[in-house]
Amino acid sequence: MSGNYKCINPVGLLSGAAASKAVSEGFAVPLAGSAVAFLSVEILSKLPNGDFECNLVPASSSNFDLTAFMGERKAFAGTRLNKPIIVGVLNVTPDSFSDGGDFMTPIDAISRAAAIVAEGADIVEIGAESTRPGATPLGEREELERLLPVVNAVVAEGIRVSVDTRRLNVMRAVIDAGVCIINDVTALTWDAASTEIIASSGASVVLMHMKGDPRTMQDDPRYNLASAEIYEWLSQRVEACVRSGIAKERIAIDPGFGFGKTTKHNKEILERIGMFHGIGCALSIGVSRKSFLGNLTGSHVPKQRLAATIAATMVAISQGAQIHRVHDVAAVKQAIDVWNALTLSD
Repeated sequence: MSGNYKCINPVGLLSGAAASKAVSEGFAVPLAGSAVAFLSVEILSKLPNGDFECNLVPASSSNFDLTAFMGERKAFAGTRLNKPIIVGVLNVTPDSFSDGGDFMTPIDAISRAAAIVAEGADIVEIGAESTRPGATPLGEREELERLLPVVNAVVAEGIRVSVDTRRLNVMRAVIDAGVCIINDVTALTWDAASTEIIASSGASVVLMHMKGDPRTMQDDPRYNLASAEIYEWLSQRVEACVRSGIAKERIAIDPGFGFGKTTKHNKEILERIGMFHGIGCALSIGVSRKSFLGNLTGSHVPKQRLAATIAATMVAISQGAQIHRVHDVAAVKQAIDVWNALTLSD
């Protein structure tokens, strides 16, 4: 990160009718086409010693170009982003951190995909390799053997499907099967040729930040300021993908909660999640059942972190985050329905 690098974080957030009124009267700036607007911006500037200084200025009178923060993002993989959308998680793994082994057989997984949609998910995301801290990598052949029977059946039902994978040949196979989104925890860095596969296919992609790899990522990760450093890294990945022919509207970014971050880092990123709108892409978050929520609440059983998941998700929604990757679809949808009823115009 360069010595004079700056990040802009929208603060002084309003929602619903108050946001609309403040925007119309010139006091606030709309945030990413959502029901949220912001009154001020937090300017985070990196100093030569690596620390950051923070200054607050009114958004309406700042000298910074806030265009990237303002407009509604274009539809992502055919789904409009004018209100929060839900991606339901379906892991066909024996060792994922919260639901490993629950849906290992194709019959169980296909049935769960249908239930996820019935509960209100806009997209079903299928993963066959656990990327929990300390996870052992899966072989490509086994990953495909787990994925393809489920992917083929779910796509055949007309469901929008995302696949969580970092492997080139897996990407190619599932895109050929009709998958519309690839969620890559390495942001298309695991195999340089994967960028070309996405560019030529028309599929959308979620670029996620991960410090290290699943085996080592929680071994004392360090940042001067996690949100700003991850912002710059994701900005560079988006720029590289755009240069390679992937249109910006086909890209979503994910700061990677829990992937090479301590609880302190995750808290700070969530507090400043609105910053990431400045990259100009759809913003995807995955806080569902994560360990940092357990550390904050004392709930150390992942499936018992539903309330914490909803709370963290709503913090992100209050900052305009559009895409929410969750396990407990029905409950999160209820929370989002209340938010929509209170903030969206009739």
